[in-house]
Amino acid sequence: MRGAIAQRLSATGNASALELHGVSRYFGALSAIEDVTLTVGAGERRAVLGSNGAGKTTLFNCITGDYPPTSGTIRLFGEDITDFPPHERIRRGLRRTYQISLLFGGLSVIDNIYLACRGVARARYSMVRPRRDDAVMQAAFDLAHAVHLDDVEQSPVSQLSHGQQRQLEIALALAGAPRLILFDEPAAGLSPTERRDLIAILRTLPDHIGYIVIEHDMDVALQVSDRVTLMHNGRIFREGSPDEIESDPMVQEIYLGTGPDHG
Repeated sequence: MRGAIAQRLSATGNASALELHGVSRYFGALSAIEDVTLTVGAGERRAVLGSNGAGKTTLFNCITGDYPPTSGTIRLFGEDITDFPPHERIRRGLRRTYQISLLFGGLSVIDNIYLACRGVARARYSMVRPRRDDAVMQAAFDLAHAVHLDDVEQSPVSQLSHGQQRQLEIALALAGAPRLILFDEPAAGLSPTERRDLIAILRTLPDHIGYIVIEHDMDVALQVSDRVTLMHNGRIFREGSPDEIESDPMVQEIYLGTGPDHG
Protein backbone atom coordinates (compact mmCIF):
# COMPACT_ATOMS: atom_id res chain seq x y z
CA MET A 1 0.00 0.00 0.00
CA ARG A 2 2.83 2.40 0.85
CA GLY A 3 4.40 1.70 -2.56
CA ALA A 4 1.16 2.51 -4.34
CA ILE A 5 0.79 5.77 -2.43
CA ALA A 6 4.37 6.79 -3.20
CA GLN A 7 3.85 6.00 -6.88
CA ARG A 8 0.70 8.12 -7.08
CA LEU A 9 2.36 11.01 -5.26
CA SER A 10 5.36 10.86 -7.59
CA ALA A 11 3.08 10.93 -10.62
CA THR A 12 1.50 14.19 -9.47
CA GLY A 13 4.86 15.94 -9.17
CA ASN A 14 4.53 19.30 -7.47
CA ALA A 15 0.91 19.87 -8.52
CA SER A 16 -1.42 21.39 -5.99
CA ALA A 17 -3.92 19.01 -4.44
CA LEU A 18 -6.86 21.16 -5.49
CA GLU A 19 -7.26 24.20 -7.72
CA LEU A 20 -10.53 26.04 -8.28
CA HIS A 21 -10.62 28.85 -10.85
CA GLY A 22 -13.68 31.09 -11.12
CA VAL A 23 -16.07 28.42 -9.84
CA SER A 24 -19.72 29.48 -9.61
CA ARG A 25 -22.88 27.51 -8.96
CA TYR A 26 -26.34 28.83 -9.70
CA PHE A 27 -29.70 27.30 -8.85
CA GLY A 28 -31.94 29.10 -11.31
CA ALA A 29 -31.33 32.78 -10.66
CA LEU A 30 -29.90 32.13 -7.20
CA SER A 31 -26.13 32.32 -6.86
CA ALA A 32 -24.93 29.82 -4.20
CA ILE A 33 -21.22 30.42 -4.82
CA GLU A 34 -19.69 32.91 -7.22
CA ASP A 35 -16.25 33.25 -8.81
CA VAL A 36 -14.45 31.13 -6.21
CA THR A 37 -10.72 30.76 -6.86
CA LEU A 38 -8.88 28.59 -4.36
CA THR A 39 -5.65 26.59 -4.22
CA VAL A 40 -4.92 23.89 -1.63
CA GLY A 41 -1.43 22.39 -1.54
CA ALA A 42 -0.65 18.68 -1.40
CA GLY A 43 -0.85 17.53 2.22
CA GLU A 44 -2.25 20.89 3.35
CA ARG A 45 -4.92 21.07 6.05
CA ARG A 46 -7.40 23.84 5.21
CA ALA A 47 -10.40 25.08 7.18
CA VAL A 48 -13.33 26.78 5.45
CA LEU A 49 -15.38 28.97 7.77
CA GLY A 50 -18.52 31.02 7.30
CA SER A 51 -22.01 31.54 8.63
CA ASN A 52 -25.03 29.56 7.42
CA GLY A 53 -25.69 30.28 3.75
CA ALA A 54 -22.12 31.36 3.04
CA GLY A 55 -21.79 28.66 0.36
CA LYS A 56 -19.50 26.19 2.15
CA THR A 57 -21.49 23.00 1.49
CA THR A 58 -22.23 24.03 -2.11
CA LEU A 59 -18.48 24.47 -2.56
CA PHE A 60 -17.95 20.89 -1.34
CA ASN A 61 -20.70 19.63 -3.64
CA CYS A 62 -18.99 21.22 -6.63
CA ILE A 63 -15.62 19.70 -5.68
CA THR A 64 -17.10 16.20 -5.28
CA GLY A 65 -19.30 16.42 -8.38
CA ASP A 66 -22.61 16.16 -6.52
CA TYR A 67 -23.48 19.59 -7.99
CA PRO A 68 -21.21 20.32 -10.96
CA PRO A 69 -20.24 23.99 -11.21
CA THR A 70 -22.24 26.25 -13.50
CA SER A 71 -18.95 27.81 -14.59
CA GLY A 72 -15.26 27.61 -13.75
CA THR A 73 -12.75 24.76 -13.57
CA ILE A 74 -11.68 22.28 -10.88
CA ARG A 75 -8.34 20.47 -10.96
CA LEU A 76 -7.33 17.63 -8.65
CA PHE A 77 -3.56 17.07 -8.48
CA GLY A 78 -3.18 18.80 -11.83
CA GLU A 79 -5.97 16.91 -13.61
CA ASP A 80 -9.09 18.74 -14.81
CA ILE A 81 -12.01 16.96 -13.09
CA THR A 82 -14.65 19.64 -13.72
CA ASP A 83 -16.87 17.28 -15.71
CA PHE A 84 -16.00 14.04 -13.92
CA PRO A 85 -18.77 12.11 -12.14
CA PRO A 86 -18.31 11.58 -8.37
CA HIS A 87 -17.03 7.99 -8.68
CA GLU A 88 -14.19 9.06 -10.98
CA ARG A 89 -13.12 11.67 -8.43
CA ILE A 90 -13.14 9.00 -5.73
CA ARG A 91 -10.90 6.82 -7.90
CA ARG A 92 -8.42 9.68 -8.03
CA GLY A 93 -8.17 9.90 -4.26
CA LEU A 94 -10.93 12.35 -3.29
CA ARG A 95 -13.09 11.47 -0.25
CA ARG A 96 -15.84 13.22 1.68
CA THR A 97 -17.89 13.01 4.86
CA TYR A 98 -21.38 14.51 5.13
CA GLN A 99 -23.29 16.51 7.75
CA ILE A 100 -25.84 13.65 7.99
CA SER A 101 -24.38 10.25 8.84
CA LEU A 102 -24.42 7.70 6.00
CA LEU A 103 -23.74 4.48 7.89
CA PHE A 104 -25.12 0.92 7.99
CA GLY A 105 -26.70 0.98 11.46
CA GLY A 106 -27.43 -2.75 11.56
CA LEU A 107 -23.85 -3.77 10.84
CA SER A 108 -20.88 -3.69 13.18
CA VAL A 109 -18.25 -0.98 13.17
CA ILE A 110 -15.66 -3.26 11.60
CA ASP A 111 -18.10 -4.46 8.93
CA ASN A 112 -18.84 -0.85 7.93
CA ILE A 113 -15.12 -0.13 7.62
CA TYR A 114 -14.48 -3.40 5.81
CA LEU A 115 -17.15 -2.62 3.20
CA ALA A 116 -15.59 0.79 2.61
CA CYS A 117 -12.15 -0.79 2.16
CA ARG A 118 -13.56 -3.53 -0.06
CA GLY A 119 -15.38 -0.98 -2.20
CA VAL A 120 -12.09 0.51 -3.40
CA ALA A 121 -10.22 -2.82 -3.62
CA ARG A 122 -9.66 -4.83 -6.80
CA ALA A 123 -11.63 -7.84 -5.51
CA ARG A 124 -14.62 -5.74 -4.45
CA TYR A 125 -17.12 -7.99 -6.25
CA SER A 126 -15.95 -11.24 -4.64
CA MET A 127 -18.63 -13.01 -2.56
CA VAL A 128 -16.11 -15.00 -0.49
CA ARG A 129 -16.33 -14.15 3.21
CA PRO A 130 -12.95 -12.81 4.33
CA ARG A 131 -10.81 -14.41 7.02
CA ARG A 132 -9.46 -12.28 9.85
CA ASP A 133 -5.99 -12.33 8.26
CA ASP A 134 -7.38 -11.07 4.94
CA ALA A 135 -5.42 -7.97 3.82
CA VAL A 136 -8.53 -5.85 3.36
CA MET A 137 -9.90 -6.95 6.73
CA GLN A 138 -6.57 -6.09 8.36
CA ALA A 139 -6.77 -2.65 6.78
CA ALA A 140 -10.21 -2.27 8.34
CA PHE A 141 -8.85 -3.12 11.82
CA ASP A 142 -6.00 -0.64 11.29
CA LEU A 143 -8.50 2.10 10.46
CA ALA A 144 -10.62 1.28 13.51
CA HIS A 145 -7.50 1.77 15.60
CA ALA A 146 -6.59 5.02 13.83
CA VAL A 147 -9.95 6.59 14.74
CA HIS A 148 -9.96 5.26 18.33
CA LEU A 149 -12.74 2.69 17.85
CA ASP A 150 -10.85 -0.46 18.88
CA ASP A 151 -13.08 -1.03 21.91
CA VAL A 152 -16.32 -0.98 19.91
CA GLU A 153 -15.21 -2.50 16.61
CA GLN A 154 -17.64 -5.44 16.98
CA SER A 155 -20.55 -3.31 18.22
CA PRO A 156 -23.53 -2.45 15.97
CA VAL A 157 -23.28 1.08 14.62
CA SER A 158 -26.76 1.78 15.97
CA GLN A 159 -25.34 1.51 19.50
CA LEU A 160 -22.58 4.07 18.98
CA SER A 161 -22.66 7.56 20.42
CA HIS A 162 -22.92 10.47 18.01
CA GLY A 163 -19.22 11.18 18.47
CA GLN A 164 -18.27 7.58 17.73
CA GLN A 165 -20.35 7.67 14.56
CA ARG A 166 -18.42 10.75 13.47
CA GLN A 167 -15.16 8.88 14.15
CA LEU A 168 -16.45 5.98 12.05
CA GLU A 169 -17.20 8.35 9.17
CA ILE A 170 -13.58 9.46 9.24
CA ALA A 171 -12.48 5.82 9.06
CA LEU A 172 -14.67 5.28 5.99
CA ALA A 173 -13.16 8.36 4.33
CA LEU A 174 -9.68 6.93 4.97
CA ALA A 175 -10.46 3.66 3.15
CA GLY A 176 -8.27 2.94 0.16
CA ALA A 177 -5.60 5.52 -0.62
CA PRO A 178 -7.19 8.95 -0.20
CA ARG A 179 -5.11 11.99 -1.07
CA LEU A 180 -7.60 14.73 -0.19
CA ILE A 181 -10.56 14.47 2.20
CA LEU A 182 -13.43 16.92 2.61
CA PHE A 183 -14.82 16.92 6.15
CA ASP A 184 -18.28 18.50 6.38
CA GLU A 185 -18.78 19.80 9.95
CA PRO A 186 -17.21 16.80 11.74
CA ALA A 187 -17.55 18.46 15.18
CA ALA A 188 -21.28 19.17 14.88
CA GLY A 189 -23.13 17.91 17.95
CA LEU A 190 -20.02 16.62 19.72
CA SER A 191 -19.37 16.97 23.44
CA PRO A 192 -16.19 18.76 24.61
CA THR A 193 -14.52 15.38 25.21
CA GLU A 194 -15.52 14.13 21.75
CA ARG A 195 -14.21 17.36 20.20
CA ARG A 196 -10.82 16.77 21.81
CA ASP A 197 -10.80 13.22 20.43
CA LEU A 198 -11.70 14.51 16.95
CA ILE A 199 -8.88 17.06 17.07
CA ALA A 200 -6.40 14.33 18.08
CA ILE A 201 -7.54 12.09 15.19
CA LEU A 202 -7.24 14.83 12.57
CA ARG A 203 -3.85 15.92 13.84
CA THR A 204 -2.43 12.40 13.57
CA LEU A 205 -3.55 11.65 10.01
CA PRO A 206 -0.64 10.68 7.71
CA ASP A 207 1.22 13.69 6.35
CA HIS A 208 0.50 12.84 2.71
CA ILE A 209 -3.27 13.12 3.27
CA GLY A 210 -4.51 16.68 2.96
CA TYR A 211 -7.97 17.78 3.94
CA ILE A 212 -10.44 20.63 3.87
CA VAL A 213 -12.73 20.93 6.87
CA ILE A 214 -15.96 22.93 6.99
CA GLU A 215 -16.62 23.77 10.60
CA HIS A 216 -18.83 26.13 12.61
CA ASP A 217 -16.74 25.55 15.72
CA MET A 218 -13.91 28.02 15.15
CA ASP A 219 -11.90 26.63 18.08
CA VAL A 220 -11.81 23.20 16.43
CA ALA A 221 -11.12 24.58 12.94
CA LEU A 222 -8.19 26.72 14.03
CA GLN A 223 -6.56 23.83 15.88
CA VAL A 224 -6.60 21.40 12.94
CA SER A 225 -5.72 23.69 10.01
CA ASP A 226 -2.59 25.18 8.45
CA ARG A 227 -4.56 27.84 6.62
CA VAL A 228 -8.09 29.22 6.83
CA THR A 229 -10.52 30.47 4.20
CA LEU A 230 -13.54 32.54 5.25
CA MET A 231 -16.58 32.59 2.95
CA HIS A 232 -19.31 35.23 2.98
CA ASN A 233 -22.33 35.46 0.66
CA GLY A 234 -20.97 32.79 -1.67
CA ARG A 235 -17.56 34.37 -2.13
CA ILE A 236 -14.14 34.06 -0.51
CA PHE A 237 -13.84 36.97 1.91
CA ARG A 238 -10.56 36.35 3.74
CA GLU A 239 -7.66 33.88 3.70
CA GLY A 240 -4.79 33.54 6.12
CA SER A 241 -3.16 31.60 8.91
CA PRO A 242 -5.27 30.56 11.91
CA ASP A 243 -3.75 33.41 13.95
CA GLU A 244 -4.44 35.98 11.24
CA ILE A 245 -8.05 34.90 10.84
CA GLU A 246 -8.71 34.76 14.57
CA SER A 247 -7.41 38.31 15.12
CA ASP A 248 -8.99 39.89 12.02
CA PRO A 249 -11.67 42.42 13.16
CA MET A 250 -13.72 41.97 9.97
CA VAL A 251 -13.79 38.22 10.52
CA GLN A 252 -15.00 38.79 14.07
CA GLU A 253 -17.71 41.11 12.80
CA ILE A 254 -19.00 38.83 10.05
CA TYR A 255 -18.43 35.38 11.53
CA LEU A 256 -18.68 35.97 15.26
CA GLY A 257 -21.28 38.73 15.15
CA THR A 258 -19.32 41.24 17.25
CA GLY A 259 -19.52 44.19 14.89
CA PRO A 260 -21.98 47.12 15.00
CA ASP A 261 -24.25 45.60 12.35
CA HIS A 262 -25.02 42.72 14.72
CA GLY A 263 -26.11 44.83 17.65
